[in-house]
Amino acid sequence: MSWLDRQSFLGPNSNEVLGALTVGIVGLGGGGSHVAQQLAHVGVGGFIVVDPDSITDTNLNRLVGGTRADVAANAPKVDIAERVIKAVNPAARIIKRCCVWQAADDALKQCDIVIAALDNVRAKHELDAFTRRFMIPLIDMGMDVHDVGGGSYLVAGQVILTGPGEPCLQCLGIVTAPGLTEEAANYGSAGGNPQVVWPNGVLASTAVGLFMQVVVPWNRRPITSAFLEYDGNRHTIAEADVLRRRAGTRCPHYSPKDVGDPMFDIRKLAAAPVRSPEQPPVLKQPWWRRLLSQVRPRARQVDGSDVVG
Repeated sequence: MSWLDRQSFLGPNSNEVLGALTVGIVGLGGGGSHVAQQLAHVGVGGFIVVDPDSITDTNLNRLVGGTRADVAANAPKVDIAERVIKAVNPAARIIKRCCVWQAADDALKQCDIVIAALDNVRAKHELDAFTRRFMIPLIDMGMDVHDVGGGSYLVAGQVILTGPGEPCLQCLGIVTAPGLTEEAANYGSAGGNPQVVWPNGVLASTAVGLFMQVVVPWNRRPITSAFLEYDGNRHTIAEADVLRRRAGTRCPHYSPKDVGDPMFDIRKLAAAPVRSPEQPPVLKQPWWRRLLSQVRPRARQVDGSDVVG
């Protein structure tokens, strides 16, 4: 009997598929710490966890696995994530990088998929460019708290699945020129970086659900992109209209030919101007769409092509 027997509906080879995957988690605060815990429970075998920070007392209201002893020890968030993962799956393969994600690009190139919980627009923009360059699907999470007046606040967020050939974060309005200019990291108007545990948990669970739908055939409904909006006041998640409006069009911001370049410099690509969405012709099926019809993991070559492993 396997410890994963009660999720056998995911497919006859799902344990092997999940065990062979390597998932990057960029940002291990409120949202990323939930993701690390959940991926350990579903049986993901490989992790690349990236965060430059150590835990502080203000993280204790949301960081899964963090303790007061960790605060006293100034424990890096990557160490806490490793402890949480190993407590569930001692055999998990974990690479830790206590640095900004741009300094961990060599490790992140190994990922089959990246899940990000970053809190500034510039970092999201650069990670979107990076993952597209190396043909890696990206799931991005974000939340905010807005003062709506009268002593009331709106908790809102989104989870986006994107990848090569699909609408990017610029197409979907997450990365904008004003956002990059103003660097919208003040995170709403409720004070410095307002965060609470339950929206992070909802968004992280949604991200993990999208991840599972991509990598194992549990419902036989292919999915290559998603934009799900969270209303924390009504406790609802709904598909964003902007994704429906972009259906059938390819991303105009990144060329499908610009993949796999070993001399790729994220700083040059991310420095390109943010442009308004266009209506370009439909792109041929990207490789990661084909991943949905297979249960074996892929290995990516340096030139960006893919080989069934």
